[in-house]
Amino acid sequence: MTRAVLFDELGGPEVLQLKETDLGDPGKGEVRVRVDAIGLNRAEALFRSGAYIYPPDLPGSGLGYEAAGVVEAVGEGVQDFAPGDAVSTVPRFLMTEYGTYGESAILPAHALVLRPDGVDAVTGAATWMSYTTAYGLLVEFGGARPGDTVLINAASSSTGLAAIQVANHIGAVPIATTRTSAKKQRLQDAGAAHVIATEEEDLVQEVHAVTDGQGVRLAVDAIMGPAVNTLVQAVAPDGNLLFYGWLDPTPAPMPLAPDFLGRNIRTYAFTELNLDNSRLHRAKHFIGAGLRAGSLAPVIDRTFALNDVVAAHRHLESNAQFGKIVLTVEH
Repeated sequence: MTRAVLFDELGGPEVLQLKETDLGDPGKGEVRVRVDAIGLNRAEALFRSGAYIYPPDLPGSGLGYEAAGVVEAVGEGVQDFAPGDAVSTVPRFLMTEYGTYGESAILPAHALVLRPDGVDAVTGAATWMSYTTAYGLLVEFGGARPGDTVLINAASSSTGLAAIQVANHIGAVPIATTRTSAKKQRLQDAGAAHVIATEEEDLVQEVHAVTDGQGVRLAVDAIMGPAVNTLVQAVAPDGNLLFYGWLDPTPAPMPLAPDFLGRNIRTYAFTELNLDNSRLHRAKHFIGAGLRAGSLAPVIDRTFALNDVVAAHRHLESNAQFGKIVLTVEH
C-alpha cells in the first residue's frame, strides 16, 4: 500500500485528499517510481476544478504531471530503465490515465528521463513542464536567435523564468513583464535584461525604447485577453507572437497592429513538443546540457510536504509565487 492524492468531486484545493491505495505492479511499458518530489502546475489546479482542457474521471481521480524519484520496478518490455535509476517525468500522458501526486507512482516509461548526476529530486521535479514549454516557444516554434529580443509576460511564473534562462542560454535578450514593480529586482536578478511593470509603465513605449524603436522579434504570451492588442504593437513587423496560456479568460480579439504590417501569430501547446519524438529528442539534449552547465536551473518558490497538498494548491492559486512550487515526500 502507498498513499496518493485523490479527489472525488470538482472544487477548490480542499477536495484533495491523501488516501491509502494499492498501486500494484507496473504493466507492459510501465515503471513504478518511488516519488521524492512533485512539481505543481496550474494545469492541475484547472483539472481539479473542472476547468482544464479535459475532465477528470470521478470519483477517485488522481492528478499530477511532474515528479522526480527512483525507479522501484519495471514492467514487461522496459529496457531503458532499471531499479535504482534516478528519474524525472516529462508530461507525456493524460492525468485520467496516470498521476504523480503520491508516495509512489506507476508511469509510462516513455514519460521518464534519467536525471543527470548532481540534479536533486526537487530540481528534477521542477524542470520538464516549464523548460520543454520554454524551449518549444523560443527555439522550436519561436525561432529565437542570438541577439534577438524576446518579450516574456507573466515572467515570474516557472515557465516565464525558464524562458528567461533559455533566452540567455541561446544568446537572445529577454525582456520580462510583470504587473507591478514588486518583482522587478527579482526578475533582473533572474536574468532579465529589462523588466517592464505593465500597470505602471507603457508597454509599447518601453519596448520601443530598449529596441531602438524596432520592437521585439518574438513575444510569448501566457495571458491573452484584450491585452493582445497592446502586445502585438510591441512586436516588430514580421516578428513572432506565440500564445501558450489563457490566464485572462476574457475573449481575446484578433490582434492587429496599427501599422497594418504583418506579424506571425499562432497558439502553442506543450503537447506539440512533448508528444513529438523528434522535437522532444532535441529538447532533452538542450535541457540536459543546460542543467549540466548550470545555465538552466529551476527557480524554486517554496516546498511543501505531501501532507500539505491543500495548502500548496492554495499557494499555487494565490499568484504570489515566484518560480516553482514543489511537494516533497518523506519515506
